[in-house]
Amino acid sequence: MRSFIHALPKVELHVHLVGSASVETVLELARRHPESGVPGDRDELERFYAFRDFDHFLRVFWAVQSMVRGRRDVHTLVVGLARDLVRQNVRCAEVTVTPYNHVTDGVPVDEVFAGLLSGRAEAAALGVELAWCFDIPGEKGLEAARETLAFALERPEGLVSFGLGGPEAGVGRAQFAPFFDAAREAGLHSVPHAGETTGPETIWSALRDLGAQRIGHGTSCAQDPALLDHLASKGIPLEVCPTSNIRTRQVASIGTHPVRRMLDAGVIITLNTDDPPFFGATLEGEYLAVATALGMGRADVARLAENAVLASFLPNARKTPLLKEIASVLAAK
Repeated sequence: MRSFIHALPKVELHVHLVGSASVETVLELARRHPESGVPGDRDELERFYAFRDFDHFLRVFWAVQSMVRGRRDVHTLVVGLARDLVRQNVRCAEVTVTPYNHVTDGVPVDEVFAGLLSGRAEAAALGVELAWCFDIPGEKGLEAARETLAFALERPEGLVSFGLGGPEAGVGRAQFAPFFDAAREAGLHSVPHAGETTGPETIWSALRDLGAQRIGHGTSCAQDPALLDHLASKGIPLEVCPTSNIRTRQVASIGTHPVRRMLDAGVIITLNTDDPPFFGATLEGEYLAVATALGMGRADVARLAENAVLASFLPNARKTPLLKEIASVLAAK
């Protein structure tokens, strides 16, 4: 099964740029910015990175964020992610970027765009196609939403969607409706986080108020049969991140993850990593863990790969050859 999963051409739909930074990438940034206080020694950095709890994850995340000072650092993050994806036979990824956080850290938005552009070009040369989702850090309120929309309306190359991340509790989805309306009118897709740490009503609100076309996480939908039916009947995919849900203690284990109930209800499930090095995740590992826990055969696993292709915002001219290649790998194995 491991070799079969590797052979499948894969698409990832939910991975955060800063949260994708591997030890190798962070070493490069730490040595470039020794004043940051992030360890520049590999062994020390690996201890610093070892996940302990969610508060520790946030400390590490913001330490990495603090080392993004300009286009070269953004480029480093993008290319580091691309190299990790290529090693797993991931052909395309839609990557969540939070430009507001970089700008409030003092990085001009043009520098962010330039790093994304050059990094995307190098990623393509390595063999992986990257697209961007600009997301609002919801906990920072309406000013962050206004600024994120303004950045998105500049339509940097590769931008396909508009999202909403950050803590869900106490951050109502409906307040962001005007910004999502404007983004959708400009041709961007709506992909807010919802139902990761809160109940089904947050998902309902994302659908109702933000016009969500995909849901980031959506874990709590399994608590509401009517919501499961709605997601299935409307064909609204979920970006499920099982290892992330376990490490942040939203679920106890892969075996108890509600992904089984989602699949049984006919919901379109895609597998993703969220913040992979922080949680010790890989996309291939997500496929293997879910396949093992749910007793999936190769056809079921291939269907998960197909789901990600179909749920992506790739043009049909890119989807068709990927789907054909998945079918070919399944037939050959």
